[in-house]
Amino acid sequence: MKIVPAKSEDAATLAEIAHAAKRHWGYPENWIAAWRDILTIRNEFITGNVAYCAVEEDHIVGFYVLTQEDDGIHLDHLWILPSAMGRGIGRALFEHAAGAARTLGFDLIRIEADPNAEGFYKRMGATRVGTTVSQVEGEHRQLPLLEYRWSAGVLE
Repeated sequence: MKIVPAKSEDAATLAEIAHAAKRHWGYPENWIAAWRDILTIRNEFITGNVAYCAVEEDHIVGFYVLTQEDDGIHLDHLWILPSAMGRGIGRALFEHAAGAARTLGFDLIRIEADPNAEGFYKRMGATRVGTTVSQVEGEHRQLPLLEYRWSAGVLE
């Protein structure tokens, strides 16, 4: 597995991976449809942010995107194909993202996580700092807000 910069022409593949990974957690299809815009990765989103792909045998199996916001840098996306989960690809991508953020001069990464991903981020060294309440199809969801600081994680 190698980690390479994402290219604008990877957008459709990245969107497919994001949708497949979200479906892996058993969400109803009407929720997946409601999330279509946030799970659809567009060419300009790739070129306007820090985006990298995990590649195995010339196939993209995962990716991440870091975005710079007013309050710092955010891990907006980190998705792995369900068939590639459990093999360390997520860890490798997370560590790469942390290194990229650090190189850009940030001392922490902010993450608004899916509840199913909170355990992964905590294993990576992130800590929960709050909750965002959202609504999907009339149902309230609580999304964990996490921060990853270099002193707490794997980069020290």
